[in-house]
Amino acid sequence: MRAPVSVIIPTLNAEGALAACLAALFEGLRSGVIRELIVVDGGSDDGAVAMAEEAGAVVLRTAPSRGGQLRAGGAAASGEWLLFLHADTCLEPGWSEAVMDHMASSLGAGYFRLRFDTGGVAARIVAGWANLRSRLFGLPYGDQGLLVPRALYEQSGGFADMPLMEDVAMARALRGQMRGLDAIAVTSAEKYREAGWIRRGVRNLWTLARYFAGVSPKTLVESYRR
Repeated sequence: MRAPVSVIIPTLNAEGALAACLAALFEGLRSGVIRELIVVDGGSDDGAVAMAEEAGAVVLRTAPSRGGQLRAGGAAASGEWLLFLHADTCLEPGWSEAVMDHMASSLGAGYFRLRFDTGGVAARIVAGWANLRSRLFGLPYGDQGLLVPRALYEQSGGFADMPLMEDVAMARALRGQMRGLDAIAVTSAEKYREAGWIRRGVRNLWTLARYFAGVSPKTLVESYRR
């Protein structure tokens, strides 16, 4: 019996973070969970592609759009279950057991509890809000990972080719069919440290509100990058 999970990681100049992400996945190889690793690169000019190839990943090359990259990876995957991860997210030890428990007991999607790779009150508050938002409103973000059976993924329409908010669109499509996994995804706090925890948090909430109000992802990403 072949391993059930295809892991899909979008990259764009992610060399600095990718090594730790990949290292955390070896647990899934040892436990027989991971069938294949697919890295979808959006045009990196660092060593991310070489690192992925050295790790044995299937590497796809697409235009730089995280939604489009995730969509391409999902289309190329052969697993019965798909695990979408960001390159700067590391799954904590024990994640493969949680994934196996979920697959054995549910036909729905799952996401991980979020934690940042730094300590401090601000990091705990932001992560706590993300985990609360996921439970109450069914809105986990991409840095929490997404485990979804292929049939449900295809039924939902899959990731849209969007430069921003592709994770929110996917969560809305899967509403009522997701639950939290008993495992932790540790994600990078670099963007929060650079922009400031409060400023970054407010900007994220404002971007989400504008998206719900109907502002196009193209307009949002232009404002987000500024």
